[in-house]
Amino acid sequence: MKVLIAENELDAARKGADLIEQAVRENPACTLGLATGSSPVMMYQELARRYREEGLDFSRVHSVNLDEYVGLDGTHDQSYRYFMNTNLFDHINIDKANTYVAKGTGDVAANLKEFNEVLDRTEIEIQVLGVGPDGHLGFNEPGAYLVDGAHEETLEESTIEANKRFFASKEDVPTHAVTMGMGNIMRAKKLLMIVGGNKKEAMKKLLLDDKIDPRCPCTFLRLHRDATVILTKALADEIGYQG
Repeated sequence: MKVLIAENELDAARKGADLIEQAVRENPACTLGLATGSSPVMMYQELARRYREEGLDFSRVHSVNLDEYVGLDGTHDQSYRYFMNTNLFDHINIDKANTYVAKGTGDVAANLKEFNEVLDRTEIEIQVLGVGPDGHLGFNEPGAYLVDGAHEETLEESTIEANKRFFASKEDVPTHAVTMGMGNIMRAKKLLMIVGGNKKEAMKKLLLDDKIDPRCPCTFLRLHRDATVILTKALADEIGYQG
């Protein structure tokens, strides 16, 4: 696992964009695994800038997203399909027919079957990850065990609490989501985690401990042969990480 220390959030976004750009330039028809949340937003903005100003070409790129809320249609302004469109896809030359975000409405079992079929036939070049305050990846919540394939998760109270800022009220936050499993994530050729916000406890467990703990799913990055974690110098100093 490689750890990159960024001067600030903008530097972290640029470092992450460098890795995405490298993947796209090396294989213009690659599949990117994408994530939502606040952590990758600045990186997506930087990738859009590189498309506009530097000719970074996404016309042959495919993508698949980590997760989606159960109960939200893709047109809902808090759905992850809407997030991806407004934060990235609308600003680059990717063909949206080549982008996949699991369905949040309709029959959950059928949606998961489709999601797993997509993942089974897809080789993800680089999977973007954020991390929850409790260490969850996608919506793989802490527990006694983690699930291999795409599945439905009941969201922990801490996850709902963390996400309520995006909704009119806490009661509006969905209580379930469909998500890639940990096996899906770990089978990506490369992992890229950008850490933002209040993730001190999760980063302590990932960077300062040597345990692989399903109660802190992000610690599984230690098992991956090509995982990169980008965090700001301020956060590294706060947790006492020396590199």
